[in-house]
Amino acid sequence: MSAPAPARCDLAVVGAGIVGLAVARELARRYPRASLCVLEREQQPATHQTGHSSGVIHAGIYYRPGSLKARLCVDGARELYVYCAERAIEHERCGKLILATDEPQLARLRELHGRGQANSVGELRWLEGAQIEHVEPHARALAALHSPSTGVVDFQDVARAYASDVAEAGGVVACGCGVTAVDVRARSLRLSHARGQTEATHAIFCAGAWSDRLAVAAGADPDPRIVPFRGAYLRLVPERRHLVRSLIYPTPDPSLPFLGVHLTRHLDGDVLVGPTALIVGARDAYDLRRVRRHDLRDTLAWPGTWRMLRRFWPAGVSELRRSTSRAALVAAAARLVPALSVDDVEPRGGFAGVRAQALARDGRLLDDFSFSAGERALHVRNAPSPAATASLAIARHVCERAERAFGLTA
Repeated sequence: MSAPAPARCDLAVVGAGIVGLAVARELARRYPRASLCVLEREQQPATHQTGHSSGVIHAGIYYRPGSLKARLCVDGARELYVYCAERAIEHERCGKLILATDEPQLARLRELHGRGQANSVGELRWLEGAQIEHVEPHARALAALHSPSTGVVDFQDVARAYASDVAEAGGVVACGCGVTAVDVRARSLRLSHARGQTEATHAIFCAGAWSDRLAVAAGADPDPRIVPFRGAYLRLVPERRHLVRSLIYPTPDPSLPFLGVHLTRHLDGDVLVGPTALIVGARDAYDLRRVRRHDLRDTLAWPGTWRMLRRFWPAGVSELRRSTSRAALVAAAARLVPALSVDDVEPRGGFAGVRAQALARDGRLLDDFSFSAGERALHVRNAPSPAATASLAIARHVCERAERAFGLTA
């Protein structure tokens, strides 16, 4: 799928994760006469967040009404189901329960119900305690929200399909081309990368965990900075997978952009327990032992890191415990499914992903998608979950911004 990077192009997209490929696909559809190139640092597309996601197609329940996440997630999920059906990409609308297991959570769950309705999430149902067992026989809670339209898919399959669409439209996806410098010129951007240079009239940066560095290299504000959070999962042993039919989530803490420890059934039958949410020493720290000096220095030198830690240190202590103790992680999941025990998970664990979370200088964890524009460049600054679900809608939004910023015409 990879091709050599061109010396010159009209439009460049930096980053071949699912968002970058969706943007490139949309650009190719809108501007068929423009030359288009995607520059990816790894040897194949969808290596990082796309390839290490939970695979959930979110319905749009959690997000503040009127926010980009709310609008783009709901629209994107609908479009993604249509796309998967058209391209014969395996997926399943397995449904999801969000459980309230105590009185404080019950109040927050009612707020979520209102958000879901305000966001036009379809088929959202309120279930009282006894009704929950009809959907998930082993789950226990005071009440739940049931979202039948939530589903699962392999987002790497989706990303590969996007890449094929780009190639079929005449675009180039060039791997092994990590961008190291951005030179803003009078009529172009010179992108220096591992295999040479590509001069582009305009560029859209969808660089995920490295988005802040490339934005700064192109002259943008260093605020916000990306701080990596590692999310680790355990896997249920095959004989205990029957405890989970679909997706089971807790009512999340509204002050944090994380959804809490949950249980996720995948297309192959695997059931994952997690994730944790621990700040780590590398932007690709899929292994906890991986530390990159540059990444660690950037995290520790950012004032927002210390302001966030002072605010959320109790949550940080809990996450550290779950990250270092299988029993603690399973115990969190057992609040949703009491029949679970530490003996029900495989001893070697499951898998891990790294969330590229934008953190403001004042210590705020950015909860919405964030974009910024520069000279001949547009930057996707914060696109964690549900970005994969919303990828087609994000692509449309980005291209509309690019049209206004660059004056692009078909």
